[in-house]
Amino acid sequence: MSNSTMMTEFLLISVADTWKLRVLHSMLFLFIYLVTLLGNLLIVTVTTFDQKLNTPMYFFLRNLSVLDITISVAACATQVFLVIYFAYVEILFLTIMAQDRYVAICQPLHYTIIMNRKVCIQMTLVSLLSGLVYSGVHTGKTFQLTFCRSNVIHQFFCDVSSLLRISCSDTSSNFTLLLVSVIVVGGFCFIFITVSYINIFRTMLKFSIREQRKAFSTCVPHIFVLTVFLSSIISVYLRPSVTSETIKDMILSAFYTMVPPFLNPIIYSFRNTQIKEAVRRVLRKGKSGELL
Repeated sequence: MSNSTMMTEFLLISVADTWKLRVLHSMLFLFIYLVTLLGNLLIVTVTTFDQKLNTPMYFFLRNLSVLDITISVAACATQVFLVIYFAYVEILFLTIMAQDRYVAICQPLHYTIIMNRKVCIQMTLVSLLSGLVYSGVHTGKTFQLTFCRSNVIHQFFCDVSSLLRISCSDTSSNFTLLLVSVIVVGGFCFIFITVSYINIFRTMLKFSIREQRKAFSTCVPHIFVLTVFLSSIISVYLRPSVTSETIKDMILSAFYTMVPPFLNPIIYSFRNTQIKEAVRRVLRKGKSGELL
């Protein structure tokens, strides 16, 4: 260790080796980013200015859209912190949205009482503040390590698992903390969501066919986005530890960091009649100057 050189910077490796493929991937990522940014900005604008969408469901959808607009800065430590923070808060928001669907379908008469604005704000603050602690612990523990083997990260962004693989310190406690925390947080959210949907489906069996379709249509977008998000995170962080990164690992990481935010406006909003009508109302107000 006395002859080792301490790392002051990291080199992120792209997926492609040739210049043409790098340009192609850059254009693809730029397109996804622009669609994600514009789509989520549209959700935030519509759900903010249209009073008819002033419900808990669209309140958390707006929070989710704001979360998906934010991007990491250049510093690796800050990037690690933000990636963990947004992933943690997003899974909590998706869990709260499952609670919202449960109350709306199983306890409709008590919906406005249980999911009132004060409760929604409290749950949002708890998610955001606990995310700071969760992300801070993982980031701090990661950057207490010594990096002296290589500064090459086979990933397009800094992430904990990639950094642990190039550290020359003992990372067993880091891997244990990472595994336990993912299992605890992910496991709690998974069990909570599963129980919520079991009760939802039981209640739906009592509905007429028409009511079942209407109720189920409000749950499908949430289930789909949640499945994509959880399955990709599990594939990245609960796979066997290896010393080398592969293109498959990079694709999986891109999947959970880019696909859920990209799908959010498409699935939650553009197929939603209320959102479409709200967009038309907001555009009409914008033309007439009522938003100013």
